[in-house]
Amino acid sequence: MTTDNQKAAKIITRPILIVSLVSLLTDVASEMLYPIMPMFLTSIGFTVVGIGILEGFVEAFAGISKGYFGHYSDRIGRRVPFIRAGYGLSALAKPLMAVFTFAPGIFLLRTIERLGKGIRTSARDAYLSDLTTPEHKGKVFGFHRSMDTLGAAIGPFIALAVLHFLPENYRLLFVISVIPGILAVLFTFLIKEKIREAKQNGRKSFFAFIRYWKHAPNAYKILVPGLLAFTLFNSSDAFLLLALKNRGFADTQVIGFYIFYNLMYAVSSYPIGILSDRIGQKTVLISGLVLFALVYGFFGFASETWHFGILFFIYGLYASSTEGISKALISNISDKENTATALGFYNSFASVCTLAGSSLTGLIWATSSMSTAFLISGIGAFSVVIYLTAFFGWRRTSQIKPV
Repeated sequence: MTTDNQKAAKIITRPILIVSLVSLLTDVASEMLYPIMPMFLTSIGFTVVGIGILEGFVEAFAGISKGYFGHYSDRIGRRVPFIRAGYGLSALAKPLMAVFTFAPGIFLLRTIERLGKGIRTSARDAYLSDLTTPEHKGKVFGFHRSMDTLGAAIGPFIALAVLHFLPENYRLLFVISVIPGILAVLFTFLIKEKIREAKQNGRKSFFAFIRYWKHAPNAYKILVPGLLAFTLFNSSDAFLLLALKNRGFADTQVIGFYIFYNLMYAVSSYPIGILSDRIGQKTVLISGLVLFALVYGFFGFASETWHFGILFFIYGLYASSTEGISKALISNISDKENTATALGFYNSFASVCTLAGSSLTGLIWATSSMSTAFLISGIGAFSVVIYLTAFFGWRRTSQIKPV
């Protein structure tokens, strides 16, 4: 009789493990820099509004490319070349930020680094979807998020150690980030795939992925607008870290909170993925959005260390309940031959909404207050919960089929 661990081992196959390890190493490199990015940008002259525009712009640029390259992946029937090229481009751009510290240079390099993410993301998620079945996608995407986010905890820990001995030496961290980045690229050469037949009538224009909406399943047309509306209120996490800094926390303390959040995210992603396969991915997703609304609703009014500890604990559970789960859900309600396009369509528009959301948050923060910016995000997220509950329901994912 097989045990639960043996069953899990059969679901988490070698290709899934390798892709997850690549994501872990890449996040070690990326998240080593992310928590210090607001401080680094401030130190070279960026304002709060400037940070919001930068973060929103690069995410929007990456997002639009996710749609194009996702559609491209489906059209030629390949996943691995996009995974390999995307991780390689990101690994190349990160250390160069230590050299080109003027505003145009940072904009360019952050754009190139995020372009790498745009190239790989939809193809990688479709690759993971191809490797499993609908009833196990919560587990697979949850496992991937756990590994990915474990890297997001290790990276800031390295940053914390470096800044402890060399305070405010941000540039050194950009140089160190090249090591895990190169390792990640090397591991991509262990990924194999079965080449599928290319689509003979696939469109080649940059925005061809937008046409997917016309033929998308009804469930997709209900879910995606709700998720996009939520993205408008979900600004860059850089604002949470900047809020801690404004409350008087030292750089090492800010990074410490970020490590704690990522550890919670990493530890809970796989169990929550398993739970989503049992009780329904929609139920878990909507519950996660409720948690987000609570965190943002209270974040602007928190003042004590233990307040922020509780909020980042809940924020980790929110991320576990939404990031991987939304991808699993989208892949389940989309036809298999267009999985990367369906994911890319959502990712593209979500990133455009991130540009608007992050810029708006920065503007409200600058013209009104930090508390107001967070409170508006919390109220907006709760309105999305009402929409999804009313129109998308709480039924199990398996009850909704693509049409």
